Amino acid sequence: MVSVIAFLIMLGVLITIHELGHFLFAKMFGVKIEVFSIGFGKPIFRWKGKETVYQVALVPLGGYVKMYGEDSMTEPIQGETEKNINDPRSFISKPRWQKMLIAFAGPLFNIIFAVVAFAVAYMIGIQQPDYMKKPVVVGYVEKESPAEKAGIKPFDKITEVDNEPVRTWKEFTLKTGLKAGKTVILTVNRNGKNINIKVAVPENINKKSLGIAPLIPPVIGKILPYTPAEKSGLELGDKILAVNGKPVRSWYEFVDLMSSFNKNEALTLLIKRDGKVLSITLKPKYNSKLKKYIIGVSPKFDVNIVKYSFFEAFEKSIDKTLELTVAIGKVIKGLITGEVSIKTLGGPVAIAQFSGQALETGIATYLFAMAFISLQLGYLNLLPIPVLDGGLIALLLVESIIRRPLPEKAKEYLAYVGFAILGTLMIFVIFNDILRVLQ
Repeated sequence: MVSVIAFLIMLGVLITIHELGHFLFAKMFGVKIEVFSIGFGKPIFRWKGKETVYQVALVPLGGYVKMYGEDSMTEPIQGETEKNINDPRSFISKPRWQKMLIAFAGPLFNIIFAVVAFAVAYMIGIQQPDYMKKPVVVGYVEKESPAEKAGIKPFDKITEVDNEPVRTWKEFTLKTGLKAGKTVILTVNRNGKNINIKVAVPENINKKSLGIAPLIPPVIGKILPYTPAEKSGLELGDKILAVNGKPVRSWYEFVDLMSSFNKNEALTLLIKRDGKVLSITLKPKYNSKLKKYIIGVSPKFDVNIVKYSFFEAFEKSIDKTLELTVAIGKVIKGLITGEVSIKTLGGPVAIAQFSGQALETGIATYLFAMAFISLQLGYLNLLPIPVLDGGLIALLLVESIIRRPLPEKAKEYLAYVGFAILGTLMIFVIFNDILRVLQ
């Protein structure tokens, strides 16, 4: 339910921002607006302004601004009657440069909104996991994962992805994310020697990861009530040094050791607390919900909430926008060249899950997610595909070069091509969503 609400709020805001851009620029150039619609199909409710009908429609996967003399901003110009051409309030009567600006305004407003939303999120405070800015030292390798099959081991330090340096987990995550569905070569430093390891990156890397996790110290960050850990006297901040005499170097080693012992036997934990080494004995308890034996502890994650001043937030926002613009450009290029699998694309279900998780994390994270989707929406609409804003701009540029309107039949065929491309893409991403849910 949270995902649905978060999705509808996000989509409603982003569509309104987009269509508001078209609306304001059209008004600025004196074009009469007949309908301002959030959503498609049958109106849920509507009201009449001075000359414009404002409505919210049933299907929330888009919107439109219907201008006098043109069916909608996202369809080719039709019916250029002599009356419309001579009417100064008609979209058709306007110079091509004004039409292009009206078409460009929707994506522009999405990009501007992204910059503002990023900045507000930075001012509220962004949660930054401490490990994301640390070197890529592997703390755990999941059994039967692509990483284990490739030969990656705990305490390996990954320094390059396809001969491109990676200094932090953040850089590593971004680079491997762009290689979803492909095989990459990781340069790994193991015991002071560099080796190259080929790893197959899963197509849906958000659902199935490479199978590695960062090095997490064996420090207790949470103790569940009424568990063996609480009864034994373990405390937050205790560092686990050994289990039944076997040394522990990371949290994952501790978990593996715990699972290897007989569940009926008592365990002796050697811990470090306030500079002193202590010995604590406890016996795991079976948890019927988790269907396994537990002692009731979880690790300590160092998370920093960083807040920025107004000017710092906007500076960070612009940097983040430029960074993501480059990343989106690489994804689009990769989709065209085949370097990025089309199976990585997500549809409405994926966006709903993404927005729901972001909202549960906090308002700053939700704003960050909304800004990211808004940025993608802005650039997507600038692609030169008929029926998108970029397609209309491209059409008007061609007409400016040849100094005459394209034939109506040509515009009609271009519209069919555009709808076919978008329709096929929409069917594919929804199919991807269904497969993810089924998996």
